[in-house]
This record gives sequence, C-alpha cells and structure tokens, in this order.
Amino acid sequence: MGDTEQRDGPTPGTAVPALPGWLVPRPRLTDRISRGVLGPLTVVVGPVGAGKSALAVEWAHHGRSPGPVAWVTCDGRDEQPGVFWPRVISALGADGPDVPVSGGPGLVAALAARLAGRRDPVVLVLDDFHTEPGSPTAEDIIALLKHAAPVLRLVVLARRDPPLHLHRLRLSGELTELRTADLAFDDRETAALLAQHGVEVSKQVVSALRQRADGWAAGLRLAAMSMEKQPCPERFVAQFAGDDEAVVSYLVEEVLDVQSPGMRRLLLTTSVLEHVNAELAAELAGEEAGGHFAALVRENSFLRPDGHGWYRCHRMFADVLRMCLRHETPGLVPELHRRAAGWLGAHGLLADAVRHWLAAGDQGRAGRLIVSRLAVGQVLGLTGERLPDDLVRQLSEAPDADATEPEPVLVAAASALAHGDDAACAGFLDRAARLVAELPTGQGDRVTHCRLTHAVIRMAQSRSRAPDAARAAAAEVESLCAGLSRTVLSAHPEIPALTLAIRGHGELRDGDLQAAAVSLTAGLKAASSAGNGVLRRDCLVELALLEVLRGRFRAAGELATRSCQPPLPTWTATDPSRSSLHVVRAWIGLARGEPVRARRELGHARTALRGTPDPFLTEVCSLAAGLAKAAERSGPPAVRIGDAVAGCRLPSGLLRAVEPVCAAALDSSGGARTRVLARPGPPRTASDPAPDPVERLSVREREVLGRLAQMMTTEEIATDLYLSVNTVKTHLKSVYRKLAVTRRSAAVRRARELELL
Repeated sequence: MGDTEQRDGPTPGTAVPALPGWLVPRPRLTDRISRGVLGPLTVVVGPVGAGKSALAVEWAHHGRSPGPVAWVTCDGRDEQPGVFWPRVISALGADGPDVPVSGGPGLVAALAARLAGRRDPVVLVLDDFHTEPGSPTAEDIIALLKHAAPVLRLVVLARRDPPLHLHRLRLSGELTELRTADLAFDDRETAALLAQHGVEVSKQVVSALRQRADGWAAGLRLAAMSMEKQPCPERFVAQFAGDDEAVVSYLVEEVLDVQSPGMRRLLLTTSVLEHVNAELAAELAGEEAGGHFAALVRENSFLRPDGHGWYRCHRMFADVLRMCLRHETPGLVPELHRRAAGWLGAHGLLADAVRHWLAAGDQGRAGRLIVSRLAVGQVLGLTGERLPDDLVRQLSEAPDADATEPEPVLVAAASALAHGDDAACAGFLDRAARLVAELPTGQGDRVTHCRLTHAVIRMAQSRSRAPDAARAAAAEVESLCAGLSRTVLSAHPEIPALTLAIRGHGELRDGDLQAAAVSLTAGLKAASSAGNGVLRRDCLVELALLEVLRGRFRAAGELATRSCQPPLPTWTATDPSRSSLHVVRAWIGLARGEPVRARRELGHARTALRGTPDPFLTEVCSLAAGLAKAAERSGPPAVRIGDAVAGCRLPSGLLRAVEPVCAAALDSSGGARTRVLARPGPPRTASDPAPDPVERLSVREREVLGRLAQMMTTEEIATDLYLSVNTVKTHLKSVYRKLAVTRRSAAVRRARELELL
C-alpha cells in the first residue's frame, strides 16, 4: 500500500479496508499523515462520525508511506491483550513460535526483535483504539514504540487521546496530531460531498451548511441525504440544526445512550452553557456529577479546548443535548440558567451572565448586574469589550409597566439609544428617573450607580444633538465620580473618556483653547484605555480643530490623518465629527495655498452640518470661506480682510487668538502681507520707498524662514529639516538679526515685503 517495497524481514498483513466509493478526497489531511509517518507516532482524534477511518483509508491507498501499511481494526473499548496482540502480530506478519501472543515484556522484546530485521519501516494503523490509561495494552504499546523505533511507525485513530505519553513525544517533536478542528470539512470538501448526492447549491449555502454542522462529516452527510429529497435545499439548510431527526437519532444512539448515569447528567446539565470549565460544571451538575468532568474532557472529543481550562461543545451535539434536556426535565432549564448566571456574574463574565439571566426570563437581574458593575458603556458601545448586539436588542425590550426597579429601565434606555431609538430612550430615561427617586433610603451605592448610569446615557444621547444638555450631564457625572474610588474609575475608563470629550468640546467652543487641549488630550488617553475607537477618533479631530485655531497647520494635518487610519473605525455619513474633519481640511488647504481643495472641503462641511448643526463650527467654516474669497479678490488687503471677517460671531477672545491664523491663511493664498484683524495702516503705494535691504540669508536660513511662514513650531522645523532644535534656534536668531525684527510674525511679514518668500 505504500511507495516503498519491503526488502526483507516479516511481511505485514494487507488488511487495509477497501476504498469506499463515497469517500471525499482530502489531500490537505492525507499530506499531513504522510509527513507524520516519517516519525514514530501520528494520532487522529475526533468524535464519532468525524471521518477518522475514512481519512486513514484514503491515505493508505493514495498517500505516501515509508514502507508497507499494516491495519488493525480494534473493538472500540478497552483492549484485552489476548485479543488485541494476535491481531497486531498477524497484521505485521510477525507470527512465530518465539512471539508470545498474550502481551507483556516477552512479547514486546520478541516483536521488536522480529521488526529489527527489516531495512524499511512499517506503518501500523490502529483504528478505533480506546485502551484505558495504565492498562497492560497501553504499557506494552508504549514499550514497543520505544524498542522497535525507528522501524515501527504507529498511526492511532481514536475518539479520545490514547494513553501513549503524548506530552513527552510532543515536546520532543516526534508527534503528529490531527484533531476535531483539523478533521472539520471546509467549504470545498462540503461542496464535493453534496455533489455526490446530486445536490447543487450556491457557495453561500454551502458555507452556511458547513458552519451549522461545524464541519462535522457525519452531520454533513446526513444533511446531504435529506437534501436529496428536498424541493428547496436552501430552505432546508436555513433550518438545519441539531434537532434534525436523523442527527438526533445518530448522536443519541452512538454517544449519549452509551454514557454512565453520572456522565449523562453532566452532559445534559452543562448543555445550557456556551463554554464550561470544571468549577462551573460542578455548580450546574452538582459535586458528584461534576466529578466526572475530567473524564468527560478526556473521553469526549465533541468537547473542544477553548483555552485556560475552558471547553466548548460541538454545536450540533450541544443542540441535541439541549433538546434532550428540555424533553426530559423542562422545569430544570430556567434554574440551570440562573445558577450559570450567578456563577458567571460572580467571576466577572458579564456578557455570559447577562445572556443566562435573559434565558432564565429574569430581565431585572440582568439590568441590576449591568448597573451595579457600571457597565452601561458596554451597552452603549463605549468600550472595546461590548455586549453582543443580540443581547443589546433583548435588553431594549420594555420592562413590565409595574416594575419598581430602575436598573432594567435604565438598561432598556441605553439599549434603545444604541439602536438609534431616541424616542424610546427618552421615555425610559423619564421613567427611570422617577424610579431612582423612589429607591429606599440606605441604598447609597445603588442610588449612586443608578444616577451615574442615567447621566452617562444622557451624555451619550445629547452629545451631538444638544451640547448644552450633554455638558450638564457631564458635570453631573464628574460630581458623582468624585465619590467613587480610583480603583472603580480606572476599571471604567469609558466614563471619564466620554466626560472629558464632551468637556473639551465645550471648552473649545467657548474659546478656552488651553483648557480644551488639556481635556481633549486626557479624553484621548482615556478613550485609548477603554478601547473606544469612535471617541479616540473624535478627540483627534477636535484636537486637530484646536491646532488649526492656534495656527499649527502641520500638527492639525497630522492629527486629522491619524483620525482616518486603522485601527480607528472608518467614517460614516452620519458621524457628528465628520463636519469638524472637513473644516480642518479646509483650513489646511488655505494654509497651503490650495483654494480649490479648501472650497471642496467647505462644501462637504456644510453638507455635514445640515445633519448635525454646530453653530460654532458653522462660524469657523464661514470664516474660512470668507478668507478663501478674500484671497481671490484684488484691492487693499485691509478691505478684503475686513470683508472676510465681517459678521463673524466667534467669541471675542477666540477671534483675537486666531488673528495670526487668518493672516497666515490669507498670505499663503496670495493675500495680505499685514496682520489681519489688527487695523493695519494704509498699504504701501508705488510712490513709497522700497524696503530697506538686508544682509543676504543663507540657503538653510531661507529653508527655516519658509517653514516659519507655514506656522510650524521650532520642533516641527527641526524634524522636517533633520536638524537639532538648538540648531534651528540659532538659524532663527540669525534670521531675526538680518531682517531687523524680534518676533516670528514680524520676520514673516518683513520677508514678504522684501519678496524673500
């Protein structure tokens, strides 16, 4: 059966099963076995119906082998030496009076000696091998592998890990493993299986079927057999699950009915869980049944490792178990969900706990858990770890009208807001406020958590629609947070992140640039800790707008670029901060002398502002539009600039702060050479004397001066020219001396007068 013929020594048996006509070729896996048999041990472990034997048969007929293949079909239970070893000896062609057949050291020594006479390896396949750990058969196989190496190559097919010191061989790199996940069919193999049954469906339907069956070979073939008779295979796939009659019959007969009572109870009671560990299994099944968990993990390959001691049951088998549980003990199901929710909540697994409280029909306990943990941010999507969307939708269902607890109503408000139902959110908030006011005295922490949750929802609701209401809610949040411990606050960075973003947003629009910079920078840091990409992006854009108003166009451009790069979320047409981004880009276009780009971005900004009005941003947008028009007109600079800023309703302090910004923007677009809003004197006429000449600037000084005109900081100039900051300062002093000025703005103005820029 292999590629290499035997040269001498005993002749292995050739009892490899015939190749079935229905077999689906799986070269990606047979290649792995071919590589595995170059070493001492290959194990193929998977549940009943996973296709282990079919795969090995395909490999034996079409794969690459270092020598002949001997095949032994075992009994599927603890192997008795007197039955097992005669089969092995016969398959290996090692019969002889010197080879005992009852196992033990004598057999191992004799068999190893017989195999040692071979020049080519022999591959022994043990199909359905399930001997117990420490059994005589297991110990003899381990000894044979040791003493017959490297001639003997072993392939073991089993439903559980064979007790053959796998960890030791794994560490030495001498073990090849194919497990349940490896055996799962992929889309190509699923399509080939369906084609055998004359079923032709789209790639999407094939993928859906494969996902529903978790790639389980037996489940897919059972589905294909049923689909042969279906007038609409697509509809069958949409409904196919573990409650399919053929699947249920197969798994109950092959798996569930052969379990001991304790193991059966453990399987059924833990089927309500998506994933399980030993402690949680004991919580649901009881200590006695829970004691079988180690054996369940060892023996049931329908249970897949999920990391850190957690396991997940195969989807279709879990469906079958849940159906059996509902039929046999329907009254136990809600209680199991309650036990699971209590344990999961106590161990910090919020989403899982909420899911089980809802499955138990207890929306009140779900809401109380979320509010007590200050986890409303996970409902609103303010954190990287958020509640799954299906849970959020369930939580938005209206609590009973006679409910007296505010927590489920608060969570319903947050859920409604997360799905864009502002009217429902407002109604829930009003109802929750009344219920919070009616809470009994002596429940200080509960009241604080409810009020804080209420304020956070109001912040999120009013953030883009009613900035004043959002700032009022943010002030309430800050007041309530003052009474919480630093540990609690550090565990919920999304709350200060939203609060700081709203505060910075308001301070910027009040014209307090310094305070806004502090708040937005802190908000950006908190949003990063919370894993909130939207808040991070919005803080970056607000900081970019702030840098524009300071005249730091290079820094503004970098911040705007960062706001559009992964892993931050992509922009949508309804994002409130999109208008700020376009305004920032418009000002940068003006500063770079690109009026066409500026007008295009201003058009986008006006469109965005119609959806989310922002009076402050509208004024900044209008000021940029006025400057763009002024740059294109002729006439005295003072007149053009005055027209540009006429009627501007920005705060007076902010208007004074942006004077040099307007000058730089207009200058870059070919406009004024004087300060914009400082009532400059009359422009120089043709009869006025030319500016006084100055000492010639060096090439490097001209480069520094040019970047000075772009409103770059000393540090930015140093980075751009690959110079040290001290070197840039030295060049600036020289420029000031040669131009007879003492300030940056004066240097730029003087350079333009002398036509050096």
